[in-house]
Amino acid sequence: MTPRFATDVITFYHPGFWALGSADAVRDWALAHPGAFWERVMDTLVESGVSGIELTFAPGDIASALRAFGSASAFGAELAARGLSVVSAFIADSDAPPWRDGADLPAIVADAERRAAFLAEVGAGLLVTGLPMRTTYGTRPPFFVDASYMSRMADIAHAVGEAVARQGVRLALHTESHSTLWYERDIDLFMALTDPRYVWLCPDSCHIALGGGDPVAVARRHAPRIALAHWKDAVGPIDVHLTIDETVYARQQPYMAELGRGVVDWRGWADAMSRTPGAGTVLIELDEAADPVAALRAGTAVARAALAPAG
Repeated sequence: MTPRFATDVITFYHPGFWALGSADAVRDWALAHPGAFWERVMDTLVESGVSGIELTFAPGDIASALRAFGSASAFGAELAARGLSVVSAFIADSDAPPWRDGADLPAIVADAERRAAFLAEVGAGLLVTGLPMRTTYGTRPPFFVDASYMSRMADIAHAVGEAVARQGVRLALHTESHSTLWYERDIDLFMALTDPRYVWLCPDSCHIALGGGDPVAVARRHAPRIALAHWKDAVGPIDVHLTIDETVYARQQPYMAELGRGVVDWRGWADAMSRTPGAGTVLIELDEAADPVAALRAGTAVARAALAPAG
């Protein structure tokens, strides 16, 4: 089976791609011109040969697509006219009710149901989210990622997963750096505590490697529950004691790399992915490419070579 290739809309957030001076300028322009933003994103996807997209935080979010096209079905039709489709939507920490203590579970579920309704209408079937971030090492009082904490997260995931499943959408958890679903042990513990009928996994090869883990080993252990994966390279393990605040994502960037320029074993990763329910999609994650066409073509070339039969 030949997979479809996809990417996260963050690929198109680089200021240089828009001839603008900063990420804030890109966001402000795109918020003011959602139609023009999506037209260029879609045209660039076609040029790159990548046909799927994962929605994320603004400006490439669900709200932006609705402002630009009026409805999920109209957005889907615009994509389909170009041979494109939505693969999934990612829930960012800053864009949804917090899971930290699950204090407002009805709001968490309602937010997920709203997103799932959009995905169902546009013909996509995956809602991706992560667990809350850790706190900076040494913070008092300390915050422990223990069995009690993971049990609370599992309860929330079950409620969300069951709610979106009623709309034909699967919930998949992403392995974000410095989050409480980062280390191999975190992933194993969370997956052991959750029901495989309602909670799926979206492993990110880069982030697992940044935490000193083995992305291939994780993928092999949890292959039956991988609904989607983010294909991304890493230069090597990151400082696990980075200050965790609003700047942590920017400080992770120097540790990330385009496919084939880091430490991920792509042949092993591709082999593991071929045995998963998500094998039909290869999502190349780049994070703000100045030249998305060149970067996506290079990434898909690495993925195709890894997926090709040996010999």
